[in-house]
Amino acid sequence: MPTSPNPRIFLSAGEASGDHYGAQVLSELRSRRAGLTSFGLGGRESEEAGLERIVRAEDVAHMGITEVIRHIPYIYGEYRRLVAAIKERRPDVAILIDFPDVNLRLARELKKLGIPVIYFVSPQLWAWKRRRLRWIQQRVDRMMVIFPFEEKFYRARGVDAAFVGHPLAELPRPAISREDYAAAHGLDPVRQWIALLPGSRWKEVTTNVDAMIELTYQLSSGFEFLLPVAATIDRQKLAAYIAGPDEWWPAKPESDLKRLHLHLVPDAHEALHHARASVVASGTATVQAAVLGNPFVVVYRVSPVTFRLAKRLVRYPPEIWPAGQTDANGNLPIAMVNLIAGRRIVPELLQDRFTAKDVATALAPLLADSPEREQMIDDLAEVRHILRPDLNSSSIQRVCDGVEELLSRSTSAGGLNVTVSV
Repeated sequence: MPTSPNPRIFLSAGEASGDHYGAQVLSELRSRRAGLTSFGLGGRESEEAGLERIVRAEDVAHMGITEVIRHIPYIYGEYRRLVAAIKERRPDVAILIDFPDVNLRLARELKKLGIPVIYFVSPQLWAWKRRRLRWIQQRVDRMMVIFPFEEKFYRARGVDAAFVGHPLAELPRPAISREDYAAAHGLDPVRQWIALLPGSRWKEVTTNVDAMIELTYQLSSGFEFLLPVAATIDRQKLAAYIAGPDEWWPAKPESDLKRLHLHLVPDAHEALHHARASVVASGTATVQAAVLGNPFVVVYRVSPVTFRLAKRLVRYPPEIWPAGQTDANGNLPIAMVNLIAGRRIVPELLQDRFTAKDVATALAPLLADSPEREQMIDDLAEVRHILRPDLNSSSIQRVCDGVEELLSRSTSAGGLNVTVSV
């Protein structure tokens, strides 16, 4: 344990999930060291956990390409403010969380100053943008990763990496009963419920939700549908889009969705817990479904040009997926749950295969008491076990253990910041 009781921590978390993890890391560190101070880039949760925000995450995150180009002078100015604060305050350790476009550049500045860097939640450079690997090799002291294959990938390439587990695997199951949940959201507790998760960004939602709505017509009237609305989506706008896609603004009332037996709900965790099965757009929600043991079908659609480009660019190293193992359409798996398992345990319906008819066909055995459903539940339990390697400590605690180790190294070296050119 280092002798200095009041370390200075630089933290950078530019997205909502990173801000949430950053707040947890800071809270855990402050429980260990009451005199700890922190500054950097973060959202409201990190600020509540004690971060002095030099730059607010909500001012620089969630921007599309057009918006980024328009705001380049502002964004660059905010970046320079972060660099100036780092040079002035000389933190003892830096914690960078995801957000690679900014954080990998900050890592370069931190390395020049000899400030130890922990990177939590790896960018998916093992799938594409492999050139960034060199930056991590040069600029990051310790990668703290949330998927087991990432540790193997980095260690095979000379990066000090540790798999800490996935925070989603540590969440408790929702306490609300099925009866109380039905009463809270106007659901029929006798019917089977199917969760529909189209994504967390508006363009993503509108690309995926139409086929999901068509699915509500394909299936019999014995089902009700739960559609969790991400915090990043305007609920009224979404309800209006679904109720009348030709003239969806101004908003129509949510009561218009009753004809679809569709209910907008606020929490994906609860919806996945209570649903019989789910249709989930590829992304973090697939991990949520997996750790809750909810059988599901993965779907996704992008523009044809983007899809063709992705098929050319995305290549997995052998630690992640065997070369040449594609599906009947020549597609590599994109669902994280399949990559974690090392085999296809949930069906993926991508691009032209993402139709209401194909989804209904894939979903049918998961709604019945079938061998396919039992097998998927067993496979998802295996994934959940993989994502939580240690029941005695959390992923956040293990990240903080890594911070403590780097602080110890810094203290034993006399607290000197050595300039290194990269």
